[in-house]
Amino acid sequence: MQTILLHTCCAPCSAYVLKLLETFNVCVFYYNPNIDAAEEYEKRKNECQRYCKKNKIPFIEIKYEPQEWASYIERLEKESEGGKRCKKCFELRLIKTAEFAKKNSFDYFATTLTISPHKNSKLINEVGNKVAQKIGLKFYEADWKKEEGYKKSCEISKNEGFYRQNYCGCRYSKSHLTKNF
Repeated sequence: MQTILLHTCCAPCSAYVLKLLETFNVCVFYYNPNIDAAEEYEKRKNECQRYCKKNKIPFIEIKYEPQEWASYIERLEKESEGGKRCKKCFELRLIKTAEFAKKNSFDYFATTLTISPHKNSKLINEVGNKVAQKIGLKFYEADWKKEEGYKKSCEISKNEGFYRQNYCGCRYSKSHLTKNF
C-alpha cells in the first residue's frame, strides 16, 4: 500500500479527507505556524490528535514557530485575503510537508486545505505541484470540497463534537471572520 503524508490544518478539515484516503497508509502532518495564538494552535492540534488516536492514524507535529511564518510572508501583510500572502502561506506549509515526506520516504504528500470553500483549490494545487517538482516527490492533487466534501466534513465535525474555528488561523484572516468557515 502506498504512503501519503497529509498536511492538515485542523480536525474538521482532515476527518472527511482521511476517509477518502483509506486506500493509502496515511500519516497526518500538523504544521501550522500561521495560527496566530498559541491557545488556538493547541486547540486545533489537540482535536487532530484526538481524532487520529481514535482512528489509529499516525500523527506528527512540527514545532510551532509563528515567527518563521511571519518572516516568510513579510511585506505581504496588507495583501487581501486569498491573495499573495495566502499563496506564500500555502507554499511554506507545503514545502515543509514535502521535505518531511521526502526525508521519510513517503510516496506522496497532500493537504486538507482544499476542502474549505474559502480557499482557492486551483491555487493550492498549483503550489503543491510546484513544490513537488522542486522537492522531487508526488503531490496528491485534489479538490476535497467537490461532491459535497465540505458539507460531509461539517457533518463529521458535528458528530465528533470537534472544536470548529471560524477563521483560517492567521491574524489577518480574523478580520474576515465568517460564520460557516
